[in-house]
Amino acid sequence: MPSSATDDLIRRLYESPPEGFVAARTAAVDEARKSGDRDTAKRLAALKKPTVAAWAVNLLALRRPELIDELVELSGALREAQRGLRGDQMRGLTAQRRQVVSALVAAARQLAQAEEPGIKLPLGEVEATLSAALAEPDVAAQVRTGRLIRAASYAGFGEVPRPRLRLVTDSDEETDEAEDEGEDEDAEVIELPNAAREAAREAAREKAASAAAERRRREIEQRKRELRRELGAAEAGEQRADKHLERAEAAERDAEHLVEDLDAELAELERRRTEAQADVARRKLARRTAEREAAAARRRVGDVQAALEDLEADESD
Repeated sequence: MPSSATDDLIRRLYESPPEGFVAARTAAVDEARKSGDRDTAKRLAALKKPTVAAWAVNLLALRRPELIDELVELSGALREAQRGLRGDQMRGLTAQRRQVVSALVAAARQLAQAEEPGIKLPLGEVEATLSAALAEPDVAAQVRTGRLIRAASYAGFGEVPRPRLRLVTDSDEETDEAEDEGEDEDAEVIELPNAAREAAREAAREKAASAAAERRRREIEQRKRELRRELGAAEAGEQRADKHLERAEAAERDAEHLVEDLDAELAELERRRTEAQADVARRKLARRTAEREAAAARRRVGDVQAALEDLEADESD
């Protein structure tokens, strides 16, 4: 099968509701094997069934790619603003981010409902995946392929701009208030020159920022450890489920092959039965013909015997 045709087939698999994914993939694998295309069969067999949330995001990526492009463009603007610590710009982009993600979730829901009316969508997982794509370029690249198999989540700083935004605004205000109180208390002992006060204020800011960053780093490391444990358990579960699925698929194929063999045997028996019925009909016709010939022969014998008897009677007279 040409590569483009295979790609089109894979696209249709990931566009279709997950409920029919396994059956459609099995049919496609069997078709490729029957045609002798082992490479395509192997490629198709390796495809994994997406979750409902991943399917909804796939629909969005495949049918409305311009919306994903808008998300990626906004992601770049957010990272640029974050690097420059531009608070006002980041606040505006954060609001835009919420609007874009909400619009994308609504679009994904509309596409999924149109494809499978009445389906229950885990909109929280859809939103988490799109938010992760906004925060992580790698996730965005996966979303763009339209072949996600599970929802994603951002395990970093939460909303992308929030941690650095606090350094620019909230931390500054809290630090300034604390330093003002400290300056009032110190003023009773000694009045510091303006330059010294500014230096102390800057040192306090740096210390507060460093402490906040350290706390956040510890939180992130703890969260990473938890997620790694969860990931290990999830991957082990996935492997068990995949093996179970492979066994189930193999058993299904074996059963289908058995049915095909039995159908072939039944067809052969039916053919032989038809031939036997035709032979019975021919033999029945031959028997009836033989019966008529035998009856005619008996009549001929009777006629000859009667004629002979009549001749003998005439001779006696």
